[in-house]
Amino acid sequence: MCGRVWWGGEVLSDEEELFSAVDALLEQAVRDPLPEPAERKRLREAAGLTQDQVAGALQTRREAVGNWEAGRTEPRPPKRAAYARLLEGLAARFPAPGAAGNTSTASAGPTATPAREAASQTSAPHTAPAPHTAPAPHTAPAPAAAPRPAATSRPASTSRRPGAKTATPGKTTAAVAVDPRFAHGPLAVIDVGADRKVVAYCTGGLVLDVPAKSIPALVDWTLQEAKLGQPKLSGPGKDADPLLVLTESALERYGLPTTLTEEERLAGRLPEGHKVIKQLARAEWKLTKRGFGPWARIYRPAKGSERACVQLCIPSWHALDSRHWGTAAQLPPAELARVLGAYASRVMTPCGSTAVTGLELMTALHPPTRASAPHADGTRHSEHNPGSLGKDPVDPAPCEAPDGHPLLADLPRFHIRGPGEKLLEEAYDWARPMTDAECTLRHLVGIDVNMAFAAGANGLIVGLGAPTHVKAPVFDPKLPGSWLVDLSHVDLSRVKVGKDMWADLDAGLLPSPFTPKGERPDGPAWYATPTVAYAVELGYDVAPIEAYVRYDNGRYLDAWYQRLRDAYLATMADLGVDADLAPADFLAAMDGYQERDPQLAIVVSAIKATVKGGLGKLRERPRGEGWRPGEPWRALARPTWRPDIRAAVISRTRINLHRKIVKHAAFTGQYPVAILSDCVVYAANGESPLDFLPYRDGKPLPGGFKLGINPGLVKHEGTQTVLWGEGVREQFDAPELNLARYIKDGTVTDADNGE
Repeated sequence: MCGRVWWGGEVLSDEEELFSAVDALLEQAVRDPLPEPAERKRLREAAGLTQDQVAGALQTRREAVGNWEAGRTEPRPPKRAAYARLLEGLAARFPAPGAAGNTSTASAGPTATPAREAASQTSAPHTAPAPHTAPAPHTAPAPAAAPRPAATSRPASTSRRPGAKTATPGKTTAAVAVDPRFAHGPLAVIDVGADRKVVAYCTGGLVLDVPAKSIPALVDWTLQEAKLGQPKLSGPGKDADPLLVLTESALERYGLPTTLTEEERLAGRLPEGHKVIKQLARAEWKLTKRGFGPWARIYRPAKGSERACVQLCIPSWHALDSRHWGTAAQLPPAELARVLGAYASRVMTPCGSTAVTGLELMTALHPPTRASAPHADGTRHSEHNPGSLGKDPVDPAPCEAPDGHPLLADLPRFHIRGPGEKLLEEAYDWARPMTDAECTLRHLVGIDVNMAFAAGANGLIVGLGAPTHVKAPVFDPKLPGSWLVDLSHVDLSRVKVGKDMWADLDAGLLPSPFTPKGERPDGPAWYATPTVAYAVELGYDVAPIEAYVRYDNGRYLDAWYQRLRDAYLATMADLGVDADLAPADFLAAMDGYQERDPQLAIVVSAIKATVKGGLGKLRERPRGEGWRPGEPWRALARPTWRPDIRAAVISRTRINLHRKIVKHAAFTGQYPVAILSDCVVYAANGESPLDFLPYRDGKPLPGGFKLGINPGLVKHEGTQTVLWGEGVREQFDAPELNLARYIKDGTVTDADNGE
């Protein structure tokens, strides 16, 4: 490869032509005014319409509608006029909910007390407390935080460090209308003050008096008076149940242990004979199958559309895993309400671990059923919601089933399935010895892909239904499925890196894109669609032997990705890391960003864990339950138990990374030393990613690595010396020890970091 300019400047029209074009747009905007981006999305969801339906009516792409709703782009004529007409019609049918009702009388709700300068004031991104009643005798603690003027509606933005820009997603600061049913936010932290009074710390700095004397009474108060909960995320979905977080003092007050015994911890619940469980039974409240544990759900069977359900979170029972929630469990009540409230408003109300919440978010955005069109008598019935996974589970293809699955019950007991029997799409864990030339360099620099698996899910076509077995199929890169194909002929020493553009590479310094360990395949193996498509992209023909394909398919994870992306970008913007920073400014902003607001840094960690955990839950394995190989386990009963979707996301994530590595090698001659999941290590003479990432006039190599906070872009993971790397490998007598695992701080440990 040589002699080609890959990126450069643009040829612009003359000044007069530019001004004329701008004037035309301004005139059009006056003729066809549009509501704010958030309102566009609300109107569509209120009508139960999908982005695909809107795109079809306007003869545009679904991504364009998503961009309009996020405020990233604006529709142009003639689509703008049609879009404006649609939104105007929807606004007439679905007016915005009114502001929260006045709570100045005793009958309007529980007593509320404003928290003086509470840290939680600065973080309710979605709603604001309703006007308060007269202050109760107690006052809330006052953690150190900047006070905020009283408001009648919660602002859309969270706390900000001085000088930080407004969060990027949506590019709007308009206040979001408060649903009067949930005027006090999605959750409350229940605590007992020094005066022995029970109080509820809500989002936005609101503190409520709690009159309940028992857990059953607390549930009644929550549903009847507290005004807690969160509106549904999708038209046919359901509202989020209110979440109560019980501190240790609250546990003592309501007759619950502050910690679980070892037996209770292993069982994940209190014994059925516990007095509080008996109290609930006498009051005709029920518990889900997981019982009264760290994430207990208390409910009565629904009557029609009315739900009666409250979620409990008990931090001292390890409900908030420190690998994902950091020190959240040790925070004072007001600060814990701030952290969980920020997460709830930007992701969803937590309903279990970050993994459970990640999975539930998929369902909340694509509910399995919806109401049908009205019949002649005006009644409706429940029907399948297009684009969802439905309400019934489907069996995987045999190659997609993990070991021990009932589909494999007939295999010999100690049979080990090889690549020709088992789909093995996993993240990279690859390393190689350094070359002599690399050993002359001074540093090892690690870069990490932001939200890599979320980026891998974006725009990915996945199966929605059961697989169809096909013999000798013709490969279709747009058809999701699992393919048995021999890719051993793909030679990385010569590959396509662009249209009709080939590059000669040193294949010995590159991992294979087809295996997690980077080994070149030696025969037929099962691969997900993105992996096989990449072999074709590299310039090689493929001839599948057989396949399990899914003709019923769609972009099921797009809304999930967009929700988590926006949550991540908004929270990082609040920490001073904006999406439009220049490379050097981005690296500077990332340096120590967690210390600017440790509580919001916890939210960032939880958002990232929600991505990985949610995808992991798509192939959840047995968890005790007395399970034996060949028998079904509880997770198989979920329609969201879909190992094929997990495999497709991991496949695409790994391929995305390999594509960048190949582009980088073709242009710079530099090759990675180690890769672990989404972290890549290169040898360089300097300590910064800018010392080896090519930029020209501020623009990165097209298709290569780019510094930035958006999902799919990279950040600096860590830098160590080459001497450190060689020393560690010599110490452990492991020439191919994966240095990417330890590049962040140089500490070699086998501690579980939760990833």
